[in-house]
Amino acid sequence: MKFFFSIRCFNAIAALVFICISSARAQENDPFVKMDDPALTGRWDWKVTDGDAQYPSWMEVELSGYRTLVGSYVGQFGSARPIGNIDFNAKTGEFRFTLPPQWEKRTTRIVFEGKLEGDTLRGETSNADGETIHFIAQRSPSLEREGRLKWGKKIKLFNGKNLDGWKPRHTDLPNGWVVKKGLLINAEPGNDILTEQTFEDFKLEAQFRYPEESNSGIYLRGRHEVQIEDNYGMIINSHRIGGVYGHLSPRINASRPAGKWQTLKITLIGRVVTIELNGEAIIERQVIPGITGGALDSDEGKPGPILIQGDHGVVEFRKLVITPAS
Repeated sequence: MKFFFSIRCFNAIAALVFICISSARAQENDPFVKMDDPALTGRWDWKVTDGDAQYPSWMEVELSGYRTLVGSYVGQFGSARPIGNIDFNAKTGEFRFTLPPQWEKRTTRIVFEGKLEGDTLRGETSNADGETIHFIAQRSPSLEREGRLKWGKKIKLFNGKNLDGWKPRHTDLPNGWVVKKGLLINAEPGNDILTEQTFEDFKLEAQFRYPEESNSGIYLRGRHEVQIEDNYGMIINSHRIGGVYGHLSPRINASRPAGKWQTLKITLIGRVVTIELNGEAIIERQVIPGITGGALDSDEGKPGPILIQGDHGVVEFRKLVITPAS
């Protein structure tokens, strides 16, 4: 009986050792071994070069379970879209993932291939014409703030008389922004407008109205869009009024019908944003993960302007006041 028990124990131990050795060998032969804390995880600010043009993008990578890397990606335009799986070779730093098209004029999946070199990503993808384009990315700054901020004096971004302090985003497109009867109006949609002055942390108050089915937005530091759109009575999400486009959803829809004046109050400190719409707190102290589609750039650690989207629909502003941190 003792002899039989010893044989069984020996066989069990031998089997366990065999499994461990086989597993180790399998991992050694697996070109994409997932680590407990892969170096690729985190947020990345991209710069994509397409011929003579350059545009910003963004990516976040997370470990899901034991081995799978997933994430989120923001391209030149559109909203954040999920990345279902990222292949990462921990030994060589090489990575690869694919995405279905969103607003891109293509029918095939978009392939991204690159390599991690320290705290830099370098790689390539393709544009809508199938041409190879290149990207470089750096880790996104944390933007954490210590202590309480002191607020400076209020600044009227719109003086009610003219476009002083503002400039069009694109110099090769007509500027449809005009001032009429004390209102800043996007009379002929087609071009964004932005402040000549840049800001870091601030409180912003905007009073606006729009006609039915209109669409606009306010970009904080020129990088994070707070959506303005005719969504009265609709179920809310991050792509509708008051949301940080593709990233943060309001808790309620506090919008008013088209044609009514509305008030938006935004406080941005580092990455932390609080948004009130018509006196209701709809987003409270939430972290903005990264840039949104249509951002001016991906240099998140730098001050940036207030940008108003003007390429979609008509919108009117009667008040735009900012209180920067001193």
